[in-house]
Amino acid sequence: MTFSFGKVATIAALGVVAMAAQAEARDQIRVVGSSTVFPYTQAASEEFSRSTGMKAPVVESTGTGGGMKIFCQGIGTEHPDLTGASRAMKKSEYELCAKNGVTDISEALIGYDGLSFAVSRKGAAMNVTKGQLFLALAAEVLQDGKVVANPYKKWSEIDKSLPDVAIQVFGPPPTSGTRDAWVELVMEEGCHELDGYKKLAKDVQKTVCSRMRQDGPFIEAGENDNLIVQRLESDPNAYGIFGYSFLYENQDKLVGAKVEGVAPSIDAIADGSYKISRPLFFYVKNAHRGVIPGLTDFVTEYVSDAALAPGGYLTERGLVPLSDKRRAEMQDAIVNGKHMSRYAGS
Repeated sequence: MTFSFGKVATIAALGVVAMAAQAEARDQIRVVGSSTVFPYTQAASEEFSRSTGMKAPVVESTGTGGGMKIFCQGIGTEHPDLTGASRAMKKSEYELCAKNGVTDISEALIGYDGLSFAVSRKGAAMNVTKGQLFLALAAEVLQDGKVVANPYKKWSEIDKSLPDVAIQVFGPPPTSGTRDAWVELVMEEGCHELDGYKKLAKDVQKTVCSRMRQDGPFIEAGENDNLIVQRLESDPNAYGIFGYSFLYENQDKLVGAKVEGVAPSIDAIADGSYKISRPLFFYVKNAHRGVIPGLTDFVTEYVSDAALAPGGYLTERGLVPLSDKRRAEMQDAIVNGKHMSRYAGS
């Protein structure tokens, strides 16, 4: 897709002028985005407020996809300054931003997170494969060489080693980056592990391997992962899908299932032995720096060693840290407001 960047630059310049005139209308930083990144942003917000005496940023959990749509609507005080994401910005989202004058964006890879498949400590912990998770949660499966509506009602119907209880899994909606990551890392990979699925026509394979069931066993629970935690506490037969940080913060109540024989942990995510992990990001509008009070100071705090280095206050909340080299490169890009290069030339 091609844009007239001269026109876009004009729009951006007008937006900055409008922001300067309206700056007093907003004296708090505004953040939207991923429910997984939300607790990390909130912790950085609290530390920023404590150390500077300024108001803590307003942080909304809108989901990764929802946050990108809101973030990319334009520049100006009516639009948010940052968005958190549990996946990288898509090219289509970058193009939406550019279309609306959001042409100068810095990208911060803050660390890594594992997806957890968890249950109450009163429930039955599982050792489950990606293929078994696919069979439990897919809208359609193969039986006798034909694609049929998912017939499985109990875990034990998939494999006798699994609990003899009804399949009931609470998870994120389609707007969530966690949902995107689950589909990519669990559903699609699990589908391809099973016999017969790779023989399907490509378009059929893509649909079958990615569609979550809607007949009851999988329940979309919104963007508030704490609500999933509460539901698991109240029902020991229910399982939940969310970022590792929520399991880490609720280890006294919940336990993570082993996936392919490995339980989720900081060490297992860091060394790659836990196979359901993904990078976490935030994105900041550089046009808002110097206009929204404290924005540069906030992002500097967010990417500081005190927050992100091993032993930092965000790693203590379950964030798996970057290497020292990658962290230093990212800090330089964010502190100095370098435009993201992911889609340079688009």
